[in-house]
Formats: sequence, C-alpha cells, structure tokens
Amino acid sequence: MEDKIRHVICPYCGCLCDDILIEMTGGEISGVENACTLGARKFLDDAGNRLKGPIMRKGGEWVDISYEEAIDYAVKVLSEADRPLLYGWSGCMTETQAIGAHLAELIGGIVDSTTSVCHGPSILAIQEVGHPGCTLGQVKNRADTIIYWGSNTIEAHPRHLSRYTNYADAYFFHNAFRERKVIVVDVRKTVTAEIATEFVQIDQGGDYHVLSALRAIIRERGGVIPDMVAGVPKAQLIRVAEICRQAKFGALFFGVGITMTGGKYKNIRNAIEFISELNRYTKWTISPMRGHSNVYGSNEVFTWISGYPFAVDYSRGIAFYNPGETTAVDILARKEADAALIMSSDPGAHFPRVCSEHLARIPTILFDPYPSATTHLCTLQIPTAVNGIDAAGTAYRMDGIPIMTRRFMETGYPTDTKLMQEIYDRIRKVKEDA
Repeated sequence: MEDKIRHVICPYCGCLCDDILIEMTGGEISGVENACTLGARKFLDDAGNRLKGPIMRKGGEWVDISYEEAIDYAVKVLSEADRPLLYGWSGCMTETQAIGAHLAELIGGIVDSTTSVCHGPSILAIQEVGHPGCTLGQVKNRADTIIYWGSNTIEAHPRHLSRYTNYADAYFFHNAFRERKVIVVDVRKTVTAEIATEFVQIDQGGDYHVLSALRAIIRERGGVIPDMVAGVPKAQLIRVAEICRQAKFGALFFGVGITMTGGKYKNIRNAIEFISELNRYTKWTISPMRGHSNVYGSNEVFTWISGYPFAVDYSRGIAFYNPGETTAVDILARKEADAALIMSSDPGAHFPRVCSEHLARIPTILFDPYPSATTHLCTLQIPTAVNGIDAAGTAYRMDGIPIMTRRFMETGYPTDTKLMQEIYDRIRKVKEDA
C-alpha cells in the first residue's frame, strides 16, 4: 500500500521548506518530491544509516547497551563533571534546546551551539548596530535586487533561489524572473555566480574593503576610492552601487564566506551599515544564510533563558557570555572541559585537531541518529528520533519564523526531548539529595 503525505517540513537546512511530498510504501519512505538533493537524501537515506540503539566504547571496542544504561552513564558523567561542555543543538527541536540550557545551569556547565563556528560574528555585529531584516516572504514578493555575499547558495541552500528570490513567483511583479537582478560577491566563480546579473570577484579577506568602498560611493564620496579595491575595479563598484541604489526593494544574504574570513564580525557590521546607507534612498534588508535546520532556534531559546544567544558559561553560578573565551572551540583548545555532551552536530568533522583530540580524551556523549566523524571521538552514542521525520517539534527558519515540524512515521526511537528531560530530572534529584 502506498501513501502520500503532503506539506512535510524538510529538516535539512535553515530554509525549512514546507512543501515536501513524501511517498510511503510499507511504512518506509519510498519517494520524495519537491525537496532538493540534500533534503531528499536526508529523507531517503534516513532509515538505512541509523544506529539500531546506543553504543558504548568498552576496552577499545563498541558494545551495544540499552537506553537505560546510556541514561545512567550520562547522568553519572554530567553530574560529577567540574566543567562540562554541552555543544551542538542546531539539528534538534527548540523544546530540547530549552532543556539543554536549563541543564547547563543546573550542572554549572557551558552551553554553546554551532553558531560559534558559523554565524556567531553575525550576532556580534547585530548586537552592536541592529538588524534591518524581514521575513523571506517579504523578499519573495517585493525584492527586485538580491545580493548573495560569501554564499554559494545553489550548493548550500539549493531551493533558496526558487522559493524566495530569483526563480520565485512574486505578488508584486508581473514577471519576477526577468525583473529581478542578482549580484553575487565571492572570492571565486561559484555555481551561484553563473546565474548572476553581476558577479563581483574579490580578493580573499577583501570583504571589509569592498563594503567600505561601496558605502563611500553611496555617500557620494567616490573620489577617495582607488582604481582597484581588493581586486575589484572602481568602475564595477560604481556600477554595483548604482544598481543597489536604484532598487525598489533589495535584500542582501550573506554566508560564512564573509563571517569566517578576516574581519569576522566587523565585516558584518560594515555590511549592515552599507544597508543602512542604502536605506537613505530606498528599501533594503540583510539576513544571514543560516545552515542547520534549527540553529536560529538555539539562539532564540538560549537568549530567552540566559539573556545570551550562544557560548553561555554557568560555572560562576550566573550566566556569563564572552565569545572567544566561552565558546566550545576555546574551551576544548584550552583543555578545560572534563566532560562533553554533543547534541545533533558533528564537531569531529569541523573543529580544529586539538579540540577533537581533547574530546577523545574526556567522556563524550553524542546524541545523533547516525554515525559521524564525532562517533570516533565519543565514549557513548545515543540515537534518537529525527525532528521532522519521526519526531515533532518547533524549529526556526533562517529568517526567525518558528515552524512546527510534523512526525509522519513511527520508528520506535525515543525523542531527544524525552531523553534530555529524563537526564535533567535525574541530575536534579541527585543535586537535591546531595
């Protein structure tokens, strides 16, 4: 028997596409429509690649254990740790993230999300100068000029162009595709650059210089600009500035190509101020291209609970926030953490070697349905249900809109919310009885 389930939320990236059609045959996913290649793989490869149950490293070998044994171990390790690190949180639901933040406070640990290695600089800049943003729906229906800066959107967020920008139908346009202009700024000619109206190729680390030059041109101070700025001819900068100034409604989307290069959050501050300059003449907004399905949610939840969006240290008994000191990479590089809980992320594939080596030396508990690079570093891995497939919960789209994901199949795996709640309750009882 074949069933078709419509309007499923894709749990892969920050676009959270809500028009996915899933074909089910015999209780298994047999087909996916409307999803991009990355999203389809998330659904189709799901069941075959999952761990069957918790696994624990004993004597250099992996052994299968029960969920009860896994929870016992997690409670013991986290309750006895002096400086535990709770990291990840970008692939789980906000309900789980809230428990994680409260758990960090309970045990005096550090709670940090993948934000600290991707769009942390974006948040630092927004804290300084604000965020002239809007929903993706506004961009889809109103924007006639789009900038993708340091973001290879076609490969990283394949449906962003078709749902919200270049290829999307718009309420206020007769022929949106022909009326829109797309500007791509990057250090190399990416696949996204192939579809650009104007491609601006800059030198590595030249983002701040180019943004400053564009701001000067918008302010009618183009005379101070040299003939070449970070590999970009002055004539092209003037042309790009004029395209931006003539836009009726523009949107700048930026990726980690600008947040994780020289200048870091100062690049983003300059980009926001560039948008502010344009808003003297017309209407522009700016938004980060958030990668994971619910990394934005972690920032929201941690801010509600602690007042800070990521890298929150509770070791003083109060929330303390100082990126560069309390972020996961810094904690691990200084070898401060004596235990780690990794939730729905893969630091083993992305962290510096010194951090991965330290994770391998300490008790590391990984919550992830699938084997990953971090599996080889951890002491215990606990597979859970996947938000948007066999678990339901709240996730935040990259523009800050909360969306309820659906559970459309039953696999028997417990949700990470349920397991984290049990860990929290048991550690709280241990603390109260002590």
